[in-house]
Amino acid sequence: MLAVAAGSEQITRAMRALEAVFLIGVEGVTEIWLVRHADCYEDLVDAADPALSARGRDQAKRLAERVRRAEPAAVYSSPYRRAVETAKAITDKVQIDQRLIEMMLEVGEDGSLDLQEDPSGVAIRMRTVVDEIVARHPGERVVVVSHGAAIIAYLTDMLHLEPGQLRLLPYYTSITVVRALGDRRMAGAIGDMAHLE
Repeated sequence: MLAVAAGSEQITRAMRALEAVFLIGVEGVTEIWLVRHADCYEDLVDAADPALSARGRDQAKRLAERVRRAEPAAVYSSPYRRAVETAKAITDKVQIDQRLIEMMLEVGEDGSLDLQEDPSGVAIRMRTVVDEIVARHPGERVVVVSHGAAIIAYLTDMLHLEPGQLRLLPYYTSITVVRALGDRRMAGAIGDMAHLE
């Protein structure tokens, strides 16, 4: 509860100062929208590099309607077909970056997933890409379409957590917002799916 003794002017100043700490309303902040690709697993045919499913195409369309209103300066994507198709629902001007690929995983006979790549290595790869995008787009909003485990690895690193501590699976086309200014990174939203509701 707010201190009763504080006047409305002091409370407003305190709230604005708190928002600034989290890079809200600060001039020059770059906003990165990390987006997990749309669904490609329903009615899966090509397991090597699957196209979006009918559900995924609908998810990508809904995402695109939301993202276009936000007027991003650029859209980047993993080279995997599911990510590129998701990104191209937003714009034809998609910049492909090979480092935005999914964490290397192996699927067992029982459907289990086995990590084939160290999460800290994925975090470094993703951090490097995001840092370069921030440097290229100061003060702008940028959409980055990638993959669930890669996004989790980046968020875990950004939030200074140990691998495995972030109990989250970003749903298809969910948006995770990262605000960046200089070396500072702040989470603005995690796994937002309002466009799918």
